[in-house]
Amino acid sequence: MSELNIINDSVFSFDARGVAKRFRHAAIFGALEALDDGETMRFVNDHDPLPLIGQLQQRYGNQVAVNYVSRDAGQIVIDFTVQLAAQGAAPAATGGSCCSGGGCGG
Repeated sequence: MSELNIINDSVFSFDARGVAKRFRHAAIFGALEALDDGETMRFVNDHDPLPLIGQLQQRYGNQVAVNYVSRDAGQIVIDFTVQLAAQGAAPAATGGSCCSGGGCGG
């Protein structure tokens, strides 16, 4: 994989492929919650994490924007941007994970 361009100090890389499947969702939620308003987590994975995106929308509503950077086979790149002033934000909720036992491993 070639290096992804990090455009400024408010974009932080998160490569989920190096995280054990059973810990992925918890790690992703923790990383997102560590971001400040306007900061972006550039997420890289080997598959399109549609169940995770559904969980993010349910948990954070419009406060986390989802923007696909790449949908190449084996390398999905998504920018998740925190936007706290967004309307329609859902309250934080807890719930079970998806993806076969809690990790978004497909």
